[in-house]
Amino acid sequence: MSLDKVFNIASSGMSAQSLRLNTIASNIANAETVSSSIDQTYRARNPVFATVFSEQQGLGGSLFADQQQAGQGVEVRGIVESEAPLQPRYQPDHPMADQDGYVYYPNVNVVEEMANMMAASRSYQTNVEIMNTAKTMLQRVLTLGQ
Repeated sequence: MSLDKVFNIASSGMSAQSLRLNTIASNIANAETVSSSIDQTYRARNPVFATVFSEQQGLGGSLFADQQQAGQGVEVRGIVESEAPLQPRYQPDHPMADQDGYVYYPNVNVVEEMANMMAASRSYQTNVEIMNTAKTMLQRVLTLGQ
C-alpha cells in the first residue's frame, strides 16, 4: 500500500467520525426536548458506516474472493433512527402534556452518547496521528538523496 492511499483512508475515517460527532451532538442537544405526541418526539440518530474495498471502486472481482484484502476507506451508508422505546412521563401540569397527562421524552441515553463521543473523538485523533506519521515518513523519503 502506498502512502498516498494512507491519506485517503485516514481522511475518510476523519470525515466519518466528524459526522458521528455531529449526530451525537444533535442527540445530546435534543435529549430533554418534550413532545405531546409519539410521532413528533425526537428519536436518537446513529450513523451507519461500511468499509470500502477496491472491488467496490470499480477494480473488478468479488467482494468475498480475497479475505486478506485491505480496505480502501470508510463510507457513510446512512443515518438511522433508534428503535428504542420513547420515555413517556406522567406530568399533567406540563404545558405540552397530552389529554392523558403524558409528555414524551426522546430515547436518548446521555451517558451512552458521552461514551460514544469519547470513542469518536479518539478515533478522529488516531486518524490525525496516522496522517501526521505518513507525512513524516514522506518527508524522510524526500531527504534520503541528500
